[in-house]
Amino acid sequence: MCLAVPMRIVSITGHLASCEAKGVHRDVSLTLLADQAVVVGDHILVHVGYAIQTISAADACSTWDLFDEISLALDQAGA
Repeated sequence: MCLAVPMRIVSITGHLASCEAKGVHRDVSLTLLADQAVVVGDHILVHVGYAIQTISAADACSTWDLFDEISLALDQAGA
């Protein structure tokens, strides 16, 4: 199973974006989105250090809400 994490672009230098999500900062390659006009403030899905898709802010937020629900359920189950 693969997992992509939504992140918000904070800055861009060439094909490298500095991104943030929930206080975590990562440098992410934009190489796979080279044919798209990606700008600071955009939300992207990140998989193993590569941006694979742009998404809306609402989709990013709802994805994090789902991740939080899963984490809470696992904590409550003692996993």
